[in-house]
Amino acid sequence: MRSRPSRGLPTDVFAVVALASAVLGGGCRGKGDPEHLVASGHVEATDVRIATKVSGRLASFPLREGDVVKRDQELGRLETTDPDLALRQARAEREQAAAELRLRLAGSRPEDIGEIEAQVASARAELEGAERDLARMKDLLARGSGTTKSRDDAQTHRDMLAARLAALEQAFARVRTGYRAEEKDAARARVASVEARIAQLEQQVRDATITSPLDGVVTEKIAEPGELLQVGSSLCVVTDLASAWLTVYVPEADLGRLRIGQDAEVVTDGGQSRTGQVTFVASRAEFTPRNVQTKDERVKLVYRVKIGLDNADGLFKPGMPAEARLRAVAAQ
Repeated sequence: MRSRPSRGLPTDVFAVVALASAVLGGGCRGKGDPEHLVASGHVEATDVRIATKVSGRLASFPLREGDVVKRDQELGRLETTDPDLALRQARAEREQAAAELRLRLAGSRPEDIGEIEAQVASARAELEGAERDLARMKDLLARGSGTTKSRDDAQTHRDMLAARLAALEQAFARVRTGYRAEEKDAARARVASVEARIAQLEQQVRDATITSPLDGVVTEKIAEPGELLQVGSSLCVVTDLASAWLTVYVPEADLGRLRIGQDAEVVTDGGQSRTGQVTFVASRAEFTPRNVQTKDERVKLVYRVKIGLDNADGLFKPGMPAEARLRAVAAQ
């Protein structure tokens, strides 16, 4: 969404009318009234191009050109089938991640600890029996009644049981200690990641409802229901008529007779009158637009001046011609 001057008549046409009045009519001074400056121009207003932040098919867009809209009013809505399905999946993943975190925080169950403890006791008993068998084999071999193979087999069996007991003791210690802090942190991070994804999808669902960022009038409708829109696609243009202004051009000789904040009487061709204020005076001169008919007029320098208008009732429309009458300020 971006703002731009309202499209009424072309800007250079505005300049032509204003400058023709200024130059051919004896400048901006009112004829026979040196205390006033008179300049003609055209009304402009700020256009805001309303665009979508997400992609999708436009489900509803009932507005028509000329409709008045209010700030935060719903303008249109995109289909949300895809983000809704993705949101359901993400919420299921969050439940799974949260359950995994609770499991790590709770630690091992008493039943698991008891099972490993029993396995340790069994392995210790088996090792004690293997130690006795090895001792008998060594005694028999020493008395000449046993064989070296029998002794070696008994020793191998004893070593295997000792290694198994050591592994079970390590497992028993791990079960009693529970999960490491790093594992708990990883589970928390997984939950946070899924929650961020859910927040992103929920925002996409909210963004599927397009609202107006300002009070104004729909001056252009660009999209229609059923169209498949990409991110940044424009839907319409809303014009802020309440903050309209009149743009006129002032010759350099009269620039010193203007002040920011100075009151001006603005009159339309239909005779309606409204008081405005000078809100902007260009700091740089510009040449008369090329489509002024004579070469002499095209080389003159003028300054752009904006006159702010209280246009809450929408009297002034973009492109409407009007005349500004200002009391000249004594040059300093």
